[in-house]
Amino acid sequence: MIVHHLGVSQSERIVWLCEELAIPYDLKIYDRDPKSRLAPASYKALHPIGAAPVIEDGGLVLAESGAIAEYIIGTYGEGRLTIAAGGPGFADYLYWFHFTNGTLQPALGRVMMLGRAGIADDAPVLGFAKDRLALALGLVDARLAETPWLAGPAFTAADIMIVFTLTTMRYFQPFDLVDYPQILAYLQRVAQRPAYQNAMAKGDPGMTLLLT
Repeated sequence: MIVHHLGVSQSERIVWLCEELAIPYDLKIYDRDPKSRLAPASYKALHPIGAAPVIEDGGLVLAESGAIAEYIIGTYGEGRLTIAAGGPGFADYLYWFHFTNGTLQPALGRVMMLGRAGIADDAPVLGFAKDRLALALGLVDARLAETPWLAGPAFTAADIMIVFTLTTMRYFQPFDLVDYPQILAYLQRVAQRPAYQNAMAKGDPGMTLLLT
């Protein structure tokens, strides 16, 4: 399996997933264009959507981080990093696995795009977007006050999905986590995981990890 990793992007999730599962993979790293900060043409050519992440596995070419994570877990995970259907915490796992790309990442993306569009700080539409982001972050913080990992007592792929948005995404849209102490404590737990350390060292060597 080839993991095509675009530097400083959500494809870090897939590198981390492979490291957690300790499965063999080939890592191909692509640097962003230094001026536009976008993916190079060679990366965009991998898949019609032209965005990270992308994997190749035999004749399969697959995009979308959630789909890739489910594919890798289902194909190579042997029941690890997930919760079986019907098991305790299964619904929590499903909710938090999909929460990042369904709620948190879009909320952050709206704030970022409105800011880049030059919307005034006091514009109602920007205020609404910021409130929505704060609501999503508050929900994560409240969940982490109840349990060490999003799906419950055990680390799962739901955690792999969210960490990019809480960390590396802040290079594109800075935001402060000072009001979310449980998230900050959670990121310190993440930082102690050898697979996370290995993944970030391999995929984005030299990048400062925004874990505080």
